[in-house]
Amino acid sequence: VQLQASGGGLVQPGGSLRLSCTTSGTPFRPNAMGWYRQAPGKQRELVAAITSEDVRNYADSVKGRFTISRDVAWKTVYLQMNSLKPEDTAVYYCNRHYYGSVDWGQGTQVTVSS
Repeated sequence: VQLQASGGGLVQPGGSLRLSCTTSGTPFRPNAMGWYRQAPGKQRELVAAITSEDVRNYADSVKGRFTISRDVAWKTVYLQMNSLKPEDTAVYYCNRHYYGSVDWGQGTQVTVSS
């Protein structure tokens, strides 16, 4: 299983970005997929997750600003990020849960700066 994250970049405060995470190498629908982020000197933290029942969870710091979604086939999961703040600057990673297995993508850098 491979996860390919993309969509990061440099954006001004208040701007928007949409991250994508595309899965390849498996025909099976995951139990859940999530987006995490890791800022310099900090631990990796959960940003948003979506389960196979389409239950969505968000970190308090991004509620109302970020939205996680997926395509019908569960091949691509998106993270729409609006009203970005400098504290959102981090490397963003996606992961995929399938029963006892967890796979990670390679990360995409998001920098929020004027």
